[in-house]
Amino acid sequence: MLYRQIMKELLCFVGLAVITAFTVNFFSPKGIALVGEWDTSKGVITARAKDDVVDHELEIDIIRAREIYLNGKSVFVDARTRELYEEGHIKNAVSLPLYEFDGLFEEFMNKYPDSLTIITYCTGRECEDSHQLAQYLSEMGYSDTKVYVDGYDEWKQGGYPVEE
Repeated sequence: MLYRQIMKELLCFVGLAVITAFTVNFFSPKGIALVGEWDTSKGVITARAKDDVVDHELEIDIIRAREIYLNGKSVFVDARTRELYEEGHIKNAVSLPLYEFDGLFEEFMNKYPDSLTIITYCTGRECEDSHQLAQYLSEMGYSDTKVYVDGYDEWKQGGYPVEE
């Protein structure tokens, strides 16, 4: 008899905890979405948190990235660390590591007018740094910003111009 009473109380407690957790998650601005985007064919994978920076509408594939690259009226911006950039990057790309944005943005802004097309990239579909960088640049007035979703690794594998 005591065992049944303990089990009932335990189930009530667990049920209340689960309901509370889902309620707090729902109302929290940083709550975790219950459904994510894990299909890389649709773009960068994301857990789709409420403040998720991934915007699939900004993403371009290698074909479009190459077209933009060849027209010469854009700047490719590498969101990866300076070390990865130095190991190899898209030819003529500019290094603007996401985590150094605040310290490097003024210099970037002085060199590149906000009227340019900006293509951000990182390592590929499992990296959202390029999306975050595109968002920062957009907030700073760069209105024509795109994200090359497959990044440096695919660019290099495709045999396109790189600097190493």
